Amino acid sequence: MTSTLIHRTRDLLGQAAARYAAVLPLAQGKGAVTLKTGLDQLQSLHTQLAGRRLTVAVFGLVSRGKSALINALVGEAVLETGPLHGVTRWPRSVYWQPPGLTTADGLPWQVEMVDTPGLDEEGGAGRADMAQTVAQQADLIVFVVAGEVTAAEYRLLVDLYRQNKPLLLVFNKMDRYPDVDRQTIYETLNHLRQTLTLGGAVPLAVDEVVMVAARPAPVRVRTEWPDGRCREDWESPDPQIGALRQALVTLIQRDGETLVALNTLHRARRLEADLVSQVAQIHGDQADGIIWRFAQYKALAVALNPIVGLDVVGGALSDLVMIRTLARIYGFPLTNHEAGRLWQAILKSSGALLLSELGSGLLGAGKTTAALLIWGDSATGITALAGAITAQASAAGYGSYAVGKAAKTYLERGCTWGPEGISATLATVLQEAETSPTLQRLRQELTTNLLPGGSPAAADPPAGVG
Repeated sequence: MTSTLIHRTRDLLGQAAARYAAVLPLAQGKGAVTLKTGLDQLQSLHTQLAGRRLTVAVFGLVSRGKSALINALVGEAVLETGPLHGVTRWPRSVYWQPPGLTTADGLPWQVEMVDTPGLDEEGGAGRADMAQTVAQQADLIVFVVAGEVTAAEYRLLVDLYRQNKPLLLVFNKMDRYPDVDRQTIYETLNHLRQTLTLGGAVPLAVDEVVMVAARPAPVRVRTEWPDGRCREDWESPDPQIGALRQALVTLIQRDGETLVALNTLHRARRLEADLVSQVAQIHGDQADGIIWRFAQYKALAVALNPIVGLDVVGGALSDLVMIRTLARIYGFPLTNHEAGRLWQAILKSSGALLLSELGSGLLGAGKTTAALLIWGDSATGITALAGAITAQASAAGYGSYAVGKAAKTYLERGCTWGPEGISATLATVLQEAETSPTLQRLRQELTTNLLPGGSPAAADPPAGVG
């Protein structure tokens, strides 16, 4: 995967940040604070992408050697280690720049290793929340064990695996086990890795469990001199960390840019949920007023139009103008072509809405027929004409209202339907319309405006609209 993905992600984040920055002056009170916080975080993600930084979160229970592993990896004793449980009290970051590891555009990778407290440490209330937060921000997860996996470790491992991030299982302190026991533990861990992979959306990052000795136990060394003197000392062997270093370098070289881009987009998507909520509050009333007015005008125009077939054409143009008007409010200037594609997508995603739009044109023939009946039977003709006008205008107004509400949802989500998809969004809009008095209000407005002396401006919009 080339760096094009990161460039595209940066462009998307830049566009989103600019869009919300334009809305910020309109926000007030707590909404302004929430919008500013989300905007700052979005801009921070945009900046991080420029530095080609990949975040690796290191988890495990106490005394599994997480800090020692990071120290050995970077080649420097940056983090405090010791024999006591719980030396690490809060997440800490150490930056590591693997020699010769660059992105597709030649920039050096910067790897952030996040050391976390033991997840089973006494008095560690909130450890689960901390782990979830750190795991969500990480591009890659390393889980450190030191021997056979306990039941507590297995539960934590499964929880982290559900984050859908690449997960590297590291067997530390292998030097403390005889070869036979080491092989048995390795086979057990490898079986666990394969079990977790089954049915998962994302397999583990490597084909094998990585075995290391980040801080090998001191060994006794005997030194003898020619004169017969001898001395015994304890020496610490060099860390055996090469397998982990190679696994990380291989993974970053192969998938690093994809992991960083996708994780950044996931984080940005979570941020936008709050930002969209604030934008909806800022523009919601104005957008609802526009939708309501277009629904009214379209219903009246269809009711008063005597030409069969003109309803569909005129109604479509009215919807396109409404969509473009809403887009300008939310800061998404759409072309006629883009607005037309959105309108078609909305209609195609809802059979009921499509039928109501097309039905307004088909009912035009009924309206014309009813008008002709007036010449033969005055009472029957007037009744038929009134029924045809009401049905046709109501269908047209309802269709415009549903199109507007769906377009509003689309724009509030940043020109994306989000996780629900367009069909689910339209289904929600239509379901809400069925349980709301909107259609009844349209009929009432139509009746009022068609009375002698009535006019489109005679009726006030419903409370809270416009």
